[in-house]
Amino acid sequence: MNRGFLVYIFALASYIYHTTNPTPISIFHHSKMKNLVTVSNTVTESDYGKITLSDVMVTRKRNLFWGRKWRTVDIQIGLWILSLHLLALFAPFTFTWGAFCLAFSIWVLCGVFGVTLCYHRHLAHRSFNLPKWLEYMFAYLGVLSGQRDPIFWVSIHRYHHQFVETEKDPHSPTFGFWFSHMGWLFDSGYIFEKYKERNNVEDLKSQVFYRFIRRTYVLHTAIYGVLIYAFGGFTYLVWGLGVAATWGYHVTFLVNSACHTWGNQTWDTGDLSKNNWWVAMVTFGEGWHNNHHAFEFSARHGLEWWQIDFCWYMIRFLEALGLATNVKLPTEAHKLKKSFKSDNKFK
Repeated sequence: MNRGFLVYIFALASYIYHTTNPTPISIFHHSKMKNLVTVSNTVTESDYGKITLSDVMVTRKRNLFWGRKWRTVDIQIGLWILSLHLLALFAPFTFTWGAFCLAFSIWVLCGVFGVTLCYHRHLAHRSFNLPKWLEYMFAYLGVLSGQRDPIFWVSIHRYHHQFVETEKDPHSPTFGFWFSHMGWLFDSGYIFEKYKERNNVEDLKSQVFYRFIRRTYVLHTAIYGVLIYAFGGFTYLVWGLGVAATWGYHVTFLVNSACHTWGNQTWDTGDLSKNNWWVAMVTFGEGWHNNHHAFEFSARHGLEWWQIDFCWYMIRFLEALGLATNVKLPTEAHKLKKSFKSDNKFK
């Protein structure tokens, strides 16, 4: 038999074997990695491959658009986000400095004080305390960001930390980069099947304010849009709602997607969280995500002097005024335990 033909048959057989019996490849360097497709602490090679320019392996997939049930809420959220993106497309044709300044101001107020400071560091992680009147004021700015009500937002984020990079993580890039960035928003069935009880936000559910916001969320968003239009017409609606909300969505979602895909790890967290400087620049400090996963309780995410963390500067300002109290930071003992060089991390 022709030797070239034999080589071809051997190569074909080898390909079929390795396709049906994938060779394990290591992408995590931590023995506590849990609930992934693992063999001897390594993740089995996936048919889906790696995310571009990263070592992150996509090990499972969700049907993002076709072949799954679209619930009414999925369609509503999809249409809402699509309408905001379409509205933002008018930005180049409606530019005025007044409209631009409005969009920038809304992004800063809702992004820093609403989502980053209140939703995330205060409500989700209790990194510091605020007077109730100020907490509710900041939380309402979060409502105006368009990122759902505080009960929903905090619940999803707490589940993310509890089940990070596992089958129950709400938005891990191991389901695909797009799914971790935005796809999960349109898949309420995924959220429901993972967290039927949604019982990790009893501290917020016990407060009348947050229950009221949850029941009337759509009304607040609608009134907000009407007021912007009344203030400056279509131009201000494009910039104050379309541009501000669309930009706010994507920079926030980069923390879920990019910060679990690209960057570097300073701390041994046993997950994919990364410190990503360029995400930190557009999220007021949230991009120091490996720091955050190492010390979830910390009010400060940029732990080094050169790690710019604008939200932390605002917390320090509030602390100086006596408005932020019990501000939590990691100690040297905490840092030693999470260090890659530590011999005491599992004690």
